[in-house]
Amino acid sequence: MVWRWLAAACLLLVVVDGVQRSLPTGELRDFGSFVASANAAARGENPYGIHPLTFHVVLPNFDVWNPNLNPPVSVLLFQPFRLTAPQQVFRWWWGVSLVSYLLTLALVIRNHRGSDTWLRALWALALAGFWDTLALGQIYMPLVLAATASWYLLRSGRHVAAGVLIGIVIAVKPNFAVWPAVLFLAGHPRAPLTAFATAAALAVLPLITHGVQIYRQWFEVLLADEHRLAFLTNASMPGLAYRLGHAGAGAIAGAALLAAAGVWAVWQKPAPLRASACGMLAAIAASPIAWVHYTLFLLPVFFSSRMSPVLFGSATLLVIPVAVVLRFLDAPIWQQLTIGSAYNWAVLLCLIGWVAAHAPVVSDSLGDVAAILRPSRRAACRSELSR
Repeated sequence: MVWRWLAAACLLLVVVDGVQRSLPTGELRDFGSFVASANAAARGENPYGIHPLTFHVVLPNFDVWNPNLNPPVSVLLFQPFRLTAPQQVFRWWWGVSLVSYLLTLALVIRNHRGSDTWLRALWALALAGFWDTLALGQIYMPLVLAATASWYLLRSGRHVAAGVLIGIVIAVKPNFAVWPAVLFLAGHPRAPLTAFATAAALAVLPLITHGVQIYRQWFEVLLADEHRLAFLTNASMPGLAYRLGHAGAGAIAGAALLAAAGVWAVWQKPAPLRASACGMLAAIAASPIAWVHYTLFLLPVFFSSRMSPVLFGSATLLVIPVAVVLRFLDAPIWQQLTIGSAYNWAVLLCLIGWVAAHAPVVSDSLGDVAAILRPSRRAACRSELSR
């Protein structure tokens, strides 16, 4: 019991630090890029270009502009950000993001009650992705709420409603299309089909308002964005491989993981929530870019899983503040690949911990395959087929 109180004290210190770092200060950061994108679109200019409010990131060994990188539907969603002074809208959005996350946490706690729920809730409030999302004025929190709500709608059998929310998420963050794909392969088609239909409908809207050109402009900025792969808050396997100087290996590892997730879904036909956990983890681990903020989508996975040592290690790494990790941007490569890549290791540990928790299922499957490959079993199969 003592260790729990010590852990709580440490988490409280992280929360206090997060509050101090994330309170609105007048700087617009990523939110400025979103306002700039909306303003440019309203003027008939390129919403994916560099404009006066576009966030210019200047850090040790890293000097880039941060334009809006979200799909064209985001340009429409950002239009309300133009209603008044950007600094005022930033404060409003900061409040919306905070409330969205607190609602997400309340939803998770309601569905997962246990003796350590209070400690997990405090951990969720200390997550690096949470505080950095607030500090940057990013758009993740409503999406995290939608994804979490869809998780529990799936559990209650309301697959169409869940699919609509999943569709909204993947329309803004296409990386998560892996999630409904795994659900579909697992034999749960209603939510994925609804999700893809919803995402497709949202994707058509910018074509109506801005024409095909807006997608061309988006693809151009994405193709020119390769250097961001190495940034230390990119928590994916390709990001880690890029830092190592082996971008190709990262792409291969990501593709292999996606293929394994698909084969597992077809072979095992897991229940919707298990398929969702697999899809979320695969989407984050295999994406070319999956910022630490994406790990907030894993709250249901952490709350519904037994806290094994591997998952505990993952949870611990995800609490390290972004400001601490970014100190290693110009550090020696071995430091960048260890503590500087804390979020990458956290995602990999979470993936390993989740797979280990399902080891009996995996071993049963391997046992079935081994039995089929045994000579006596093959002979029995031939005998059955000859009848």
